Amino acid sequence: MTDILKELLLAILITMSCSLVAEPKDPPDDRPYAVVLGIAQDGGYPHAGCVKLCCKDLWDNKTTYREKVSSIAIIDPRTRLAWIIDATPDFHEQLHTVTQKHSARLAGIFITHAHIGHYTGLMHLGREVMGAKNITVYAMPRMKRFLEKNGPWNQLVELNNIQLDPIKDQKEIILGKQLIIEPFRVPHRDEYSETVGFTIIGPNESMIYIPDIDKWDRWEHNISLWIEQHSYALLDGTFYSIGELPDRSMDEIPHPFILESIHHFMDLLDRDRRKIYFIHFNHTNPAIQKISAVTKSIIKEGYNTAREGMIFPF
Repeated sequence: MTDILKELLLAILITMSCSLVAEPKDPPDDRPYAVVLGIAQDGGYPHAGCVKLCCKDLWDNKTTYREKVSSIAIIDPRTRLAWIIDATPDFHEQLHTVTQKHSARLAGIFITHAHIGHYTGLMHLGREVMGAKNITVYAMPRMKRFLEKNGPWNQLVELNNIQLDPIKDQKEIILGKQLIIEPFRVPHRDEYSETVGFTIIGPNESMIYIPDIDKWDRWEHNISLWIEQHSYALLDGTFYSIGELPDRSMDEIPHPFILESIHHFMDLLDRDRRKIYFIHFNHTNPAIQKISAVTKSIIKEGYNTAREGMIFPF
């Protein structure tokens, strides 16, 4: 087989691997599903202050596709309701996707934690923008107090733009018929709030969503067992490897490097590794690019990278 044919075959296999769940033409007619609204770390892509190669082309070429900050939405076509996990700085565009492309009404917002990429989009609900009325925001106890006690977020509460609904660790919330979401604590830099991931359980399939965590071995639970028990796992892929931030100590912003996760999950069966979709990519992470040597290597190892528009039926 010639080298050209080998490369062509590899490209076909990679495309097929990326297409197993990704971006179907139409979402399921009557089953709830999750849709990916963004895949970037809190600062988005391109990233503020970055003029290095990873962002230079995006600044220079205004037509180049940019990546929104990590978020997913749960859509229930049976009721035409939607719940967004995390209000990112790209909330205005992500809400438009939910309401216009998926024909769903926003029923609530779940917040994972108080880092800027995960709650600051709530500003769009205030009187300067939408002037929303009683949008339910689900938050853990410390996160709830943070929003109640600090401006400008407390103004959203006082003006009834949002209605805070407390949630608890590993206590389920029923969203609809055979549709449940459950928060669970994960270790992370908790300066202002707890940090949670979410389990989403539908009629046929289930998902774990963990956009931020320090390291897998710092968590009290066995992540491999959780992956085995669920249909999909969208997991923290912030950095690919050590050294991506040469001017900063990466100990201050701990995340499981994708290379570490690949090693951590090496004993999983192939079918379980295929459930994993890395998400929440920093701008320095080559996996943020749909076509890159790193992305190809991740797929070759049996894993996936999340992309905006991917749909996961429940």
